[in-house]
Amino acid sequence: LQLYLDAALDSVLLAGPAPAPLGMVVLLYTVSTALGGRAALLEDMVVAPPARGQGLGAALIRAAIAQARQDGARRITLLTDADNRRAQAFYRREGFQASPMTPYRLALD
Repeated sequence: LQLYLDAALDSVLLAGPAPAPLGMVVLLYTVSTALGGRAALLEDMVVAPPARGQGLGAALIRAAIAQARQDGARRITLLTDADNRRAQAFYRREGFQASPMTPYRLALD
């Protein structure tokens, strides 16, 4: 795994060589006043279809968790589509839990 980061703002982990990695995960950092510290938002996680089911996603998410810890984050938050049961099961297997919070969005197009 390769790591590209500006630890003040983000971390991008790539699995495989650029410019065509087999997977990637992006962490964005913010501050949580509720936690009294840094928090991470897992903005994107992608594994190329031919590489799925081989453990690459698990390696990426574990590397992202380790990176967030190293960068001082106290929590990682992510969103999945409500009907993406496969992704939800994957994140649960990796220790994530559904949040009691409801996301809201404002498109600024």
